[in-house]
Amino acid sequence: MKTFTPSFWLQKSIYWSLIFGLTSLLISCAADNIPTGVTSLNSRYAEEQPALSGNGRFLAFISNRSRHQQLLVYDLESQSFISTPGLNRQSAIAESPSLSYTGRYICYITSDQGRPVVALYDRASQRSQILTPSYRAWVRNPSISPDGRYVVFESSSRGQWDIEVLDRGPTIELDIPNGATVKIDN
Repeated sequence: MKTFTPSFWLQKSIYWSLIFGLTSLLISCAADNIPTGVTSLNSRYAEEQPALSGNGRFLAFISNRSRHQQLLVYDLESQSFISTPGLNRQSAIAESPSLSYTGRYICYITSDQGRPVVALYDRASQRSQILTPSYRAWVRNPSISPDGRYVVFESSSRGQWDIEVLDRGPTIELDIPNGATVKIDN
């Protein structure tokens, strides 16, 4: 007479359910299922330091998508990335982005000859410029005003972290929404 051992049958069932469960977990977590397309905000790479434009349309952040650190700009309305030629250089690291009201100006930290500098990218002219080229101190955490005229950042020029305000001048083209009035100071 053959005896039936329920514990062995139960162990076999648990064994196969674990195998199928782990296999389905691995398949569901595969890189193919993570949205990484041209228009996808999420990826399997590290993305950090998000900054939102004043009107809430554009998002700038630091990403490791192309195997090196770069600053990306994403349009939340059209759900696509914005082309920013001249913003990211292969040999330089970008960090701490800040956006003006409509995202025209992007202020960020980059490196110039091994030292961090505050840089500004104008999406209209597609040019990047260093705002602190002759600055001898370390800088960090830049932020740009909504209209793009003022840039503030932390500086170690006095041996401690202080706040610096940089006025880009009254002749710059302000970042204002279409149809908004501009107050002219006399």
